[in-house]
Amino acid sequence: MTDRAPLSRKLSAIAESATLKVDAKAKSLKAEGKPVISYAAGEPDFSTPQFVVDAAAAALTDPANFRYTPAAGLLPLREAIAAKTLRDSGLEVSPAQIVVTNGGKQAVYQAFQAVVNPGDEVLLPAPYWTTYPEAIRLADGVPVEVFAGADQEYKVTVEQLEAARTERTTVLVFVSPSNPTGAVYTFEETEAIGRWALEHGIWVITDEIYQNLVYEGARAVSIVEAVPELANQALLLNGVAKTYAMTGWRVGWMVGPADAIKLAANLQSHLTSNVNNIAQRAAIAALSGPQTEVEEFRTAFDRRRRLIVAELSKIEGVTVPNPLGAFYAYPDVRGLLGREWRGRRVETSLELADLILDEVEVAVVPGEAFGPSGYLRLSYALGDDQLLEGIQRMQELFA
Repeated sequence: MTDRAPLSRKLSAIAESATLKVDAKAKSLKAEGKPVISYAAGEPDFSTPQFVVDAAAAALTDPANFRYTPAAGLLPLREAIAAKTLRDSGLEVSPAQIVVTNGGKQAVYQAFQAVVNPGDEVLLPAPYWTTYPEAIRLADGVPVEVFAGADQEYKVTVEQLEAARTERTTVLVFVSPSNPTGAVYTFEETEAIGRWALEHGIWVITDEIYQNLVYEGARAVSIVEAVPELANQALLLNGVAKTYAMTGWRVGWMVGPADAIKLAANLQSHLTSNVNNIAQRAAIAALSGPQTEVEEFRTAFDRRRRLIVAELSKIEGVTVPNPLGAFYAYPDVRGLLGREWRGRRVETSLELADLILDEVEVAVVPGEAFGPSGYLRLSYALGDDQLLEGIQRMQELFA
């Protein structure tokens, strides 16, 4: 009897999502009765607005929602997305330029599949969201990290991008506000990068899922608003998960030139077909209904943002650039490395995260998940009391 054929080498090389892995471990420890506080998952702790839930409940009474619908998404939802794109990204598009996806992750996956060819290099500013390099590799592309540290507020420059560009560079990933850092590029910074990409014919994949979560008067300027001519070589990714506390509803989307969107729609017709119709109806309500609760969520995040930055900054050896968007703090913890804590020598942020979980039962995600070691990501999308207690445990550990 011969041995079976091997499993997929491509999939075998893909790493598990680090953020979900840490979050799962934290939840497992909680289930065992341990008082773990987790800053791992990028998931709002608020309930989905009731009017959105009511829209979903009403959709259950319509048998039309029990059938297949267009793979690219319900027309009323694509119309609502087009209105949001014009309002928040300054780009006028038709419903034919939109594909509704099963969450933002499917939009990320399909975007790279649509514009990356084997061997293409994709410039990936770091720190980056853990899924991007894996999605690039799944499209047979080559991620090229371009790192900007805390001294640059985690924002790359045109000079850095140009230094990394080769004749094989075809795509740039641009994310503002950023996951994992919360960094927000200014209009001038965004425009400079957009004009550079336009000059070199480089596709821009821009993830705008946090664009409505900004603070201190900052505004997340879309790269296609800063450089309108870039619209023919840009894919905009977004979704309802973060702004509307709808992570479990799994509704995202991608917007772009009709030819690229047609490729993504064809892929989706074979991959998943249409997104759940009830969730699509809920998303229509979210985008088209009152935004009062969204502003309440943002105000709460802002309060927590100021608290977590202030408290982390009290730990000697920790530097915390001020995040102006999303709901993450990304402290530089290199000052805690190369030292011994409670009898354990710690050399990397991966080891530091393990120490924090073991010693004070606080779950954080190490910088290795997002690029170089020496950093931690903490989501402040959790309750105020837990937020403070977890940081106080860390303050005690590193006193």
